[in-house]
Amino acid sequence: MTKLNITLCSCFVAILMLQFCTQPTTPTSMADTTAIGPQKPFPDFGFMLDTHQYRGPVFKLSQDFPSVLPTPPLPPFFEIDFKKNWKEYLLAVRQYCFEGNTEVDFRVENNKVRNWYHVPWQHFGPNGREGYHGLTKEAPVKPKQLAMTQLSDSSGAWAVGFFNDVAGYTIGRVWEDHDHPDVKKMAGGFKNGAVLFKILFLSMRQAEAESTIPFLKNGQWWDAYATYTFNNTNREPIRMALIQMDIMIRDDRAPSGWIFGNFQYNGAMNQASKWDNLVPVGIMWGQDPTDNTNTSNPQPVSTIINPALKETIINPDSKELPPTHLGWNGRLNGPVDDPVSSCYSCHSTAEYPAASPINPRFDPDTLKANPIGSPGWMRWFSNLKCGIAFDPEKAVSTDFCLQLAESIQNYDTWHGLQGGLWAKNYKQDGLESTSTKKATPLVKVFPLGRRNM
Repeated sequence: MTKLNITLCSCFVAILMLQFCTQPTTPTSMADTTAIGPQKPFPDFGFMLDTHQYRGPVFKLSQDFPSVLPTPPLPPFFEIDFKKNWKEYLLAVRQYCFEGNTEVDFRVENNKVRNWYHVPWQHFGPNGREGYHGLTKEAPVKPKQLAMTQLSDSSGAWAVGFFNDVAGYTIGRVWEDHDHPDVKKMAGGFKNGAVLFKILFLSMRQAEAESTIPFLKNGQWWDAYATYTFNNTNREPIRMALIQMDIMIRDDRAPSGWIFGNFQYNGAMNQASKWDNLVPVGIMWGQDPTDNTNTSNPQPVSTIINPALKETIINPDSKELPPTHLGWNGRLNGPVDDPVSSCYSCHSTAEYPAASPINPRFDPDTLKANPIGSPGWMRWFSNLKCGIAFDPEKAVSTDFCLQLAESIQNYDTWHGLQGGLWAKNYKQDGLESTSTKKATPLVKVFPLGRRNM
């Protein structure tokens, strides 16, 4: 069968490891400051069957971002005490995210209740968006990570993220000029009332998933142009199982400005809508930064809840929540997430350029300098506030939004490959020669590794 892989570059990963702008807080694409003119729409996806082979519905990037900050009433869950009534809060957020979306298969351009948006430039690179539902390749899944009977070492997680109108306004500001993204236009980050959510799927054949992972029986399945084997690059039409949902709420009531929540699929709940089989894993609004106890549960027989944590609440109902590994020392994380990290920890590193990995273990030099539990390691588990860069001397914050950081890095990589580089980007101001002064060092840029929200 003829397939069309609409991808723009074969050396994406190698180029991402080096940022070619000598001023790390300014995108390379901003060297040209011409006025904004007529603009082409952002590409919808990067990988899909040839048009002669497929005539069904395709993913459409929702990119008509609000030009003025929306000021509607805050969603009703802003009236719920997220600490005392954590489950009520999470279920209300889930309902808000589902309204108008579940009935249109999350083709948000058809939502009649409220507007949702996507981050552009997730189509680019080997892990880029596929054309059925806009899923991007996220992370591999290790044996026994999901259940003791799950022995596969080849499957992976794929996901698509959505942003409400308040969040969409900020994305639109950054990408106002499609050829010159400007992260500084975030102006302190997302605004109170921004809601971000992501649904994640497992690339495993249905018979294997249902026989080895008990909670995926009675599952919700999506078609995708992807790969069953995570490291395979030869895409084909496959089916994937819904496994997880993540939420991020920009809420001024939270000490650091963000509330994180997580849901895990459990087909045993047998709800009328299979989407409602996503049950709460828990909620977090901080990282308990003084707790450096080194424990994890990468192959969960049961969910190990750490009662010492004060800024994470985990669902204690074992009949509702299947055994899951959580994050480092019991902090919140989902079943396809890293068991030695947390929702808050990964997202706190969102910045442009990505001057640090999302976890020290993802880079040998970083881990050597910041061993597990050390003061350096705990920088990844601090209560960084919204709008503050993880590396303020090297980067600009994208306010906990990894997708937005990666979208600009993707654009810069493509721009450099397609359009070339400019000598003026390397010139030292006021100098006729660099021989008397050391050139500004290039910033090592870490691939974000997975496409989080």
